[in-house]
Amino acid sequence: MRSYQPDLTPPWKKSAPAPEVPAEPDLVVEEAVTGFCGAVIRCEKTAEGPTVTLEDRFGKHRVFPMTPRGFLLEGRVVTLVRPSAGGPVRPARTASGSVAVPGARARVARAGRIYVEGRHDAELVERVWGDDLRIEGVVVEYLEGIDDLPAIVREFSPGPDARLGVLVDHLVPGSKESRIAARVTDGNVLVVGHPYIDVWEAVKPSSVGIGGWPVVPRGQDWKTGVCRSLGWPENTGAAWQRILSSVRSYRDLEPELLGRVEELIDFVTLPA
Repeated sequence: MRSYQPDLTPPWKKSAPAPEVPAEPDLVVEEAVTGFCGAVIRCEKTAEGPTVTLEDRFGKHRVFPMTPRGFLLEGRVVTLVRPSAGGPVRPARTASGSVAVPGARARVARAGRIYVEGRHDAELVERVWGDDLRIEGVVVEYLEGIDDLPAIVREFSPGPDARLGVLVDHLVPGSKESRIAARVTDGNVLVVGHPYIDVWEAVKPSSVGIGGWPVVPRGQDWKTGVCRSLGWPENTGAAWQRILSSVRSYRDLEPELLGRVEELIDFVTLPA
């Protein structure tokens, strides 16, 4: 008979048990060894044991074994387990990938604001970041273009307690937009942008169900040209609703837009 061998490992060298977290769809975790961060897509049983598939913000998928203490959730070591069939229906994350806060009330609006160029930009930001913005008390307004941006900034009167973030379309070197943005030098204003002609292009073509965004010849209205090239009715309002309805979460957007919106939210919510 095997004799009993006591565990002589000092208490301070023993690893504390990690909490078990159900691998619900859209839960965002980091794999502890590789540092790969992504949202849970699915869990599967394999001959080697259960695995979880993660998708990062660029759409890349990787499969990992669900080993004990194998993942980080908001910096905390956890053990992922398969979700129960009767688990919660509500998503663990908002559309932006942030932790969902059930029952959270909207915060009183801050003095700071985020300005975007047009209504479509505002609707897209609301669709993905709306829950986050309400909790943070950040209001998004649209300008109908940025030709008068320096005057708009002066009228806003930004300050340490009222920062202003501005999202600009087609902010690339040499563009009209870049020249206008360069005239805004107030340290309490952050102007960032994406390279796309219009925010439509910031939606991944695969999410919309097209092979790619068409190239529209210069001199044509870009949105009408897109509809024409794709064989859609030349109704830009209806086309936008079709595009917007294809956006379910941050995974449907290009990283060039994701990073800029996150940057603006961080900027306007920083403590004075």
